[in-house]
Amino acid sequence: MSQPNAPERPADTQTDGTPAFARKSLAAQAMGRIEPETRAVVMPLHVATTFIRDPDNGYSSGYCYARPDNATVREAESVLAMLEGAAAGALLFGSGMAAATAVFGALEPGDHVVAGTVMYWALKRWLREEAPRRGLTLSFVDTDDLVALRTAIEPGRTKLVWIETPGNPLWTVTDIAAATEIAHAAGARLAVDSTAASPVHTRPLELGADLVMHSATKILNGHSDVVAGVLAGARDDAFWKRIGGIRAGSGGILGPFEAYLLMRSLRTLHLRAAAQSASALRLAQRLSVHPHVSRVLYPGLADDPGHAVALRQMRDGFGFMLSIRVAGGEADAIATAARVRLWKRATSLGGVESLIEHRASVEGAGSPCPPDLLRLSTGIEDTDDLFADLDQALRGAQAG
Repeated sequence: MSQPNAPERPADTQTDGTPAFARKSLAAQAMGRIEPETRAVVMPLHVATTFIRDPDNGYSSGYCYARPDNATVREAESVLAMLEGAAAGALLFGSGMAAATAVFGALEPGDHVVAGTVMYWALKRWLREEAPRRGLTLSFVDTDDLVALRTAIEPGRTKLVWIETPGNPLWTVTDIAAATEIAHAAGARLAVDSTAASPVHTRPLELGADLVMHSATKILNGHSDVVAGVLAGARDDAFWKRIGGIRAGSGGILGPFEAYLLMRSLRTLHLRAAAQSASALRLAQRLSVHPHVSRVLYPGLADDPGHAVALRQMRDGFGFMLSIRVAGGEADAIATAARVRLWKRATSLGGVESLIEHRASVEGAGSPCPPDLLRLSTGIEDTDDLFADLDQALRGAQAG
């Protein structure tokens, strides 16, 4: 569904007289580049690890060694930077966790970080366990509560505010523009984990954010066959350069074959995201009146607490993720997940196949996830089939 947001145009509008094509057009053609030797419309896969020096001992090709740089990775990064409108460009990492932790690694000992209570559980666990060892102090807060967010920030000490919106797995929505204003007023950067939205639905840099992160494993790749992460930056400043240095020094760059597959997937991102978002909305609407569902968590529903903010900062849909709370409680939720036939009972999200997972079992003690919650990642299957499968599983679980 179309929202009255900014038009679908790339931030780097062309000034040479050529048309300023829409992002979806540029992504579909991988920026329209043609391989010069064969005139192929798909760029080749570059797997070389080392490159020839020039007679003057330089590297006029721009490539020296594959640990910090790779031509295929650069191609995928250029598409991602275009999709996000990232003036500083984009950096691909070997996983979403590698991308996220590089941001925290660029901070200084003694820096204070504010992060969301509702966020990707593996990153939250890493922050709790590893960030203090690096000299960082942490405050977790419900970032959708702007008063609480402002209160948690310590002017002069807080250097990074990390938000995830929609927040996994409760799909809470944080006002990016307002959070940016709060962070910047205190001298902090704002970073946004936008994995569940993708640049199709939200572009945080256009709303003032300094950094945006994606687990590219999810809908950016969308075929459950690549593990990757990406950071996109608003400014090529010292902090951004430090993140790039961390990637180069730690060997955290994505492999060329994975980058090649990711580039393949980015060509169809808009089609997949539109289909998966539309299906998720229809499922949310139907499940919200199901007798064995006590609540549906999805920002596209008019009665969702984050709906008004989502209308302002999301476009063309509300994403592919939703959660349901099963009326019979934890036992029925687990039984429902065990009874599905079309949905796949597996972790991760964003693939073309629909996935279901009982998150409280995965996250364990300290999780904000209710025990009766099932997380649903909507794929591209027929929506009626997906609903029918959930319906029979819910009814079967209740019947015992």
